[in-house]
Amino acid sequence: MSNSPEFTFVRVALITGGAQGIGRAIALRLAADGLDVAVDDIPSQLPLLEEVVAEVQKLGRKAIALTYDVSKEEDVQAMVDKTVSDLGRLDVMVANAGISGGITPIMDADIAHWESVWAVNIRGPLLCYKYAAKQMVKQGQGGRIIGASSICGKQGFAGLGAYCASKATVRSLTQTASLEFAEHGITVNAYAPGMIETDMTKRSVDSALGGPCAAVKRVMQIPDAKVGQADVVAGLVSYLAAPESHFITGQTISIDGGIRFD
Repeated sequence: MSNSPEFTFVRVALITGGAQGIGRAIALRLAADGLDVAVDDIPSQLPLLEEVVAEVQKLGRKAIALTYDVSKEEDVQAMVDKTVSDLGRLDVMVANAGISGGITPIMDADIAHWESVWAVNIRGPLLCYKYAAKQMVKQGQGGRIIGASSICGKQGFAGLGAYCASKATVRSLTQTASLEFAEHGITVNAYAPGMIETDMTKRSVDSALGGPCAAVKRVMQIPDAKVGQADVVAGLVSYLAAPESHFITGQTISIDGGIRFD
């Protein structure tokens, strides 16, 4: 007999960075799983957000597009409040929004630039975890919080210090939050993708260098790394959001084609 909780209501997911790439794939997968979804991204991405909303609606689920800034506390609170006011509740928070920061060697570090990366990649997940948890506690029916770490959160790569530090922080934050939120029936996990083909990893020179993500693989010195698509990450998030995942918490799960082993 399964000890996983059964849900008698339509669950609602909020995905940040949901206009394209991994965020878009997650939104569509969770909608296919039967959840209503809110997708958030920066204002310039609104046309793409509206396309995601239209695709979700074709799947028979409710959806809304949001353009709040995850690095601002008042925006994240408003983002959660808007999701609840329009869709009724919040059961799954996917703190997916992130930026790469480019190549920034430590000896040449521009602290303002590094902090701009951390504002999205660290402050964003922290605020999403905070306000999602407060709403889930208020509802009293548990929940799922899922963050975006990276292979770079488990291993350092030369020149990528700002990004690596931010993704390592997501891993640590996920562990801490899982301990603090456990008594409320809220699990907290993160995904750690390797080389996933998205706009963040594509470069114009990739074809000349050998194929998808070739330029980024060269920078990271992992030329033989396998390249995956966004739907493989969405599949993992689907499971972490599902009732049967209730016994998994505090984990940052690698999904990298075997680049490294935990």
